[in-house]
Amino acid sequence: MTKSKKAGKGRRAKLPEELTEAEWAIMKVVWEQEPCTAGTVQETLADTRAWAYSTVKTTMDRMAEKGFLAIEKIRNLQLFRARISEVDAKRAELRKTLKRAFDGALTPMMQFLIEHEGLSAEDASHLRELVERATRKKP
Repeated sequence: MTKSKKAGKGRRAKLPEELTEAEWAIMKVVWEQEPCTAGTVQETLADTRAWAYSTVKTTMDRMAEKGFLAIEKIRNLQLFRARISEVDAKRAELRKTLKRAFDGALTPMMQFLIEHEGLSAEDASHLRELVERATRKKP
């Protein structure tokens, strides 16, 4: 009998699939307000999305099937919770873009952003601080 391998500490949870734009909008509300109902999500998004309750509920049920959300049933109430963290979702999105557009290389992506998207003096200063802090952490 073989022992099952556990993921090492450095391994990140892989998202079951990529989040669609609509799923991102829903996840942002869930991360902020969990546990929450589909009605809460629909009301929160009403100013920016003209989605009917049924559209939000169906989408959230599908997201639960995909593994993005967990459903807790309390009598007739369904509460939704995130099964993926915001950090893991952002990391997966960034890695996808990094791989597609920059062959997985971070430096060319940062260079592109600086040269083509503009960088304020404040942003540049903050980035320098982040780089210095990261450099100090390394042995």
